[in-house]
Amino acid sequence: MIRKLWLVFCQTATVCVAALFVVTTLRPDLLAWSPRGTVVTIREAPPEGDAKKISSYSDAAKRAMPAVVNIYTAKEMKMQRHPFMDDPAFRHFFGEQFDAQTRRSTNLGSGVIVSEQGYIITNSHVVEAADEIEVALADTRRAKARVVGTDPETDLAVLKIDLPTLPSILFGQSDHARVGDVVLAIGNPFGVGQTVTLGIISATGRSHLGINTFENFIQTDAAINPGNSGGALVDTTGQLIGINTAIYSRTPGGASLGIGFAIPASTAKQVLEQIMQSGQVTRGWIGVGVQDMTRELSESFKLPEIRGALITEVFRGTPADKAGIKLGDILVAVEGKPVTDSSSMLNLVAALNPGKQATLKVVRSQHETDLKVIVGRRPLQQREQQR
Repeated sequence: MIRKLWLVFCQTATVCVAALFVVTTLRPDLLAWSPRGTVVTIREAPPEGDAKKISSYSDAAKRAMPAVVNIYTAKEMKMQRHPFMDDPAFRHFFGEQFDAQTRRSTNLGSGVIVSEQGYIITNSHVVEAADEIEVALADTRRAKARVVGTDPETDLAVLKIDLPTLPSILFGQSDHARVGDVVLAIGNPFGVGQTVTLGIISATGRSHLGINTFENFIQTDAAINPGNSGGALVDTTGQLIGINTAIYSRTPGGASLGIGFAIPASTAKQVLEQIMQSGQVTRGWIGVGVQDMTRELSESFKLPEIRGALITEVFRGTPADKAGIKLGDILVAVEGKPVTDSSSMLNLVAALNPGKQATLKVVRSQHETDLKVIVGRRPLQQREQQR
């Protein structure tokens, strides 16, 4: 009996070992392990004819590039006089021939055609104090341009050229831009000609950079270099979402380090519309000095959170003074819109219509109070600390 059972066991074991050998050799993927090592599943691309096309931004660039122009400016600059030119003996021999010597300074930048009627948006610093402005289109046409208006506080300017059948760019929704969105920067870096660079949006709402009075920048790592100023930042559909204006660099006039800043298209559109209507930009003003709230200030005022902007000055006779705003008030909302810091407060007040009544919410002695103010008109080139 025992011998019979032993024979059955041996036969069963032999059959199992044989079956395992066959499966291991022919179909190792059916086993959880393999004597030849771990089974790795590799996904291969389909044949070339069936493969999907590599993603390209050529269509976006093709839509936007015709509307991006190169801007060349020139101005006459007086040369510094050497002290010996005022010497009577020198003037006796050489006369007045050195009195009015000047040299011609040139500059380059970029711009964006925003209207078929020939209106162009660029940076104010590109055309500042220029005697001559020439615009070169992507189709090789050239034209003299005149300045319609400038807004140094946002570093924007509007130019006008007179040429037929002009291309124009389509404004995108810059307020909906998200960190991580792919963008293209188009301009004329270093004067080499129209160039397209690729990057993503690195941050939105950048402020406190000390570049402009009004700051709400889109930050991007798309390469922006000298000459790109005033050029276009577009999304993957070729729509304008920003005007390239500045870069972070360790040296003056240096190259891109992957930190560039663009003025949102929504801001550019507002400035464009006002300049086209009246030749200048009109902003609201209440006449106060403010500073950002800090954790220490919030604790000293016994506030549960850090918010708003602290009123540090109230200028006599200004709308804020007449409305009863006091030193030490914390402005937390303008027309129902929350104030997060001094920069957002400046932008919210600037957006108010001069001559209209607005509601300001302040925290005073740990209690919120609504104050009515008749908005004033912000003086041109108003000092930033006076809001």
